[in-house]
Amino acid sequence: MKPIRKAIFPVAGLGTRFLPATKAMPKEMLTVVDRPLIQHVVDEAREAGIEHLIFVTGRNKSVIEDHFDRQFELEVTLKERHKKSELKLLDQDTPAAGTTSFTRQQSPLGLGHAVWCAREIVGNEPFAVVLPDVLVQNEPGCLAQMVAAYNKQKSRANLIAVEEVPMDRVHMYGIVGVEKDSGKNAGKAVAITKMVEKPKREDAPSNLSITGRYILQPEIFGILENQQTGAGGEIQLTDAMIALAKTQPFYAVKFEGRSFDCGSKLGFLTANVAYALKRKDIAPELREELKQLLG
Repeated sequence: MKPIRKAIFPVAGLGTRFLPATKAMPKEMLTVVDRPLIQHVVDEAREAGIEHLIFVTGRNKSVIEDHFDRQFELEVTLKERHKKSELKLLDQDTPAAGTTSFTRQQSPLGLGHAVWCAREIVGNEPFAVVLPDVLVQNEPGCLAQMVAAYNKQKSRANLIAVEEVPMDRVHMYGIVGVEKDSGKNAGKAVAITKMVEKPKREDAPSNLSITGRYILQPEIFGILENQQTGAGGEIQLTDAMIALAKTQPFYAVKFEGRSFDCGSKLGFLTANVAYALKRKDIAPELREELKQLLG
């Protein structure tokens, strides 16, 4: 099987749930502690061995491209002030020349359409899709766990990261059904028997939700090209995966780690606290501040 070398990052969303903060700044540039959301997921992808980063952008998203470029004025200033640690940090976060691509999604037609917009850059090889709204805190990262599971497959396959959610919230997510008694082993790829986009509770095949990480075969592009709009009047990636599942196997990977829905205010704030508490430089003082706040 071909290795997973490329990852798509859909970053064209408007971020309306974070207005007015996202009026002039992309939601993907909101920081969790001192790193933008998009940097966190790029770090996860690079840890998983991804060589080519593909960003599907929209209007007013040029700052994301600037973030992954060299900032010569800043570097000169840091050199003059002998800020060696800051320079090292910038250098290690900057992708190598020729390893990033940016393409436009001119209209907000959904996740499936955003993935389809990257078809020419991906080409005829399997690829990952990483949603910047979702952070997964773990070592190794979620995508690295998925790549490890993918590499164990003996034939071409598609993988989806999943996690358990309360049954009264299944209507908010894409939900998968899996083979009986198979969803307990973290990191193991388990055959998917059914996929449903935002089902009613009584129609849900399980409480395993799709969690913003995918490894897909390139045949998905041909399906997306003719995909009809689905839930929310958008071209849904889940609908295309359901169609592809008729000819190719799909597996669920119940990953290790905690996910944070940073597309919501509560998830974003929780992620900031959780990631800060993992930082040796600020965690002790933060714990004291939290004790005082919670009084």
